Amino acid sequence: MINLIVRLIVSSVVVIVAGRVLQGFYVDSIQTAVIVAIVMGVLNTIVKPILQFLSLPITIMTLGLFYFIINILIVYLCAYLVDGFSVSSAIAALLFSLGLSLAQGIAGLFLD
Repeated sequence: MINLIVRLIVSSVVVIVAGRVLQGFYVDSIQTAVIVAIVMGVLNTIVKPILQFLSLPITIMTLGLFYFIINILIVYLCAYLVDGFSVSSAIAALLFSLGLSLAQGIAGLFLD
């Protein structure tokens, strides 16, 4: 349970920092950042594996680069689902996705 709470806090902090640093990336409030972290977690757990499976031939043909497109789509889907959160460029979505993955990986090293 502590593992889940720490990951939620890390994700929320990444969302807040990205909202302040990245142009084209807007987060309304801290409450919105927590909601975005929860929705991103759900999307990454449920929707992302389905998209990865369905796009496996394209991912193989592009030598894995299509995986970045899937990450961008997940961020845009989260922006569509959560009010007060918007992304206006694919580069901002990609940088956010990479930053979130990096932060979750680092948090995972300390939690495991």
